[in-house]
Amino acid sequence: MKKTIIKGIGHYVPENIVTNKDLEKVMDTSDEWIRERTGIQERRVATRFRETTTTMGAKAAEMAIKDAGIDKNDIDFIVFATLSPDYYFPGCGVLVQRMLGISEGECGALDIRNQCSGFIYGLSVADQFIKTGMYKNILLIGSETHSMGLDYTTRGRDISVIFGDGAGAVVLQPTEDAERGILSTHLHSDGRHAEKLAFISPGCHGGYYEEDTEKYGFSDNPYDPVFLTEDMLDNHLTFPYMDGQHVFKFAVTKFPEVIQEALLATEKSPEDISLLIPHQANLRISQFVQKRLGLSDDQVYNNIQKYGNTTAASIPIALSEAYHANKIKSGDLVCLAAFGSGFTWGAALLQW
Repeated sequence: MKKTIIKGIGHYVPENIVTNKDLEKVMDTSDEWIRERTGIQERRVATRFRETTTTMGAKAAEMAIKDAGIDKNDIDFIVFATLSPDYYFPGCGVLVQRMLGISEGECGALDIRNQCSGFIYGLSVADQFIKTGMYKNILLIGSETHSMGLDYTTRGRDISVIFGDGAGAVVLQPTEDAERGILSTHLHSDGRHAEKLAFISPGCHGGYYEEDTEKYGFSDNPYDPVFLTEDMLDNHLTFPYMDGQHVFKFAVTKFPEVIQEALLATEKSPEDISLLIPHQANLRISQFVQKRLGLSDDQVYNNIQKYGNTTAASIPIALSEAYHANKIKSGDLVCLAAFGSGFTWGAALLQW
């Protein structure tokens, strides 16, 4: 049976660096407060009107395509994971296809909206396509431009200090080598907690439950617009919301669970992991998972200190950095794991 390998990999982050000290100038926060709770020291911010989720994704993709040693027109399918697309619609998949000039064959493009777990979900979907022989060169991108939609005031500090911009990409190909490739992927979700980490508005519903009408500022008049109302603007509902403690508690449970699930499915143990690359949500979460699994510092790769949380882009950026820094070598067992809004979570095991 065919297996899926990562043939090429690349990433891109904006040049603009925003430190915790910079944020102290625009909101009531401190470098010590941010570091203590998240581990973040700085993050990258895209240049307005010049960089977007698509442009950053395209730059990461060009690097991955070059690293794979193929021509751009060899790409026969695109998977693009993001929660911050350039447009409400269409998605970034077709935009990056256009930007890269991938015209021969008019390859398909799929957009994935699984937030922090988007890259893992995309990897699993692409793996199935490769295994069945449907596609031979799949371009998988995770890219985010959070900075354009955050509240950089004291009111929004709990969320705005966490997130950054950037993109990562991989080229996936089939292999007949039984000793290499993706060994397993595992995907989960629990929608009961959806509003604990969400961007409620703009949206196109009038409240799922009666109490939502008042809570989220929705009108019960069927002829009033619900995509964006004055109440939503007045009540600060056009920015993301996160119940940090709830998310943390759920994450530190599900992260190690899904990693153990992947290890069990492949008859591996934590000791076999050469490198764990977790979604860079919070350094404290990564450290908790590391301790729970009994992993050494050399077995875990973190870069949230430099980039903050880049959601769907965080794993491919970290994977690209680790790979190009020679922290991953042939034969290594690499574990990727993510948890995020939805809630959704997942893990993948790869023999490099």
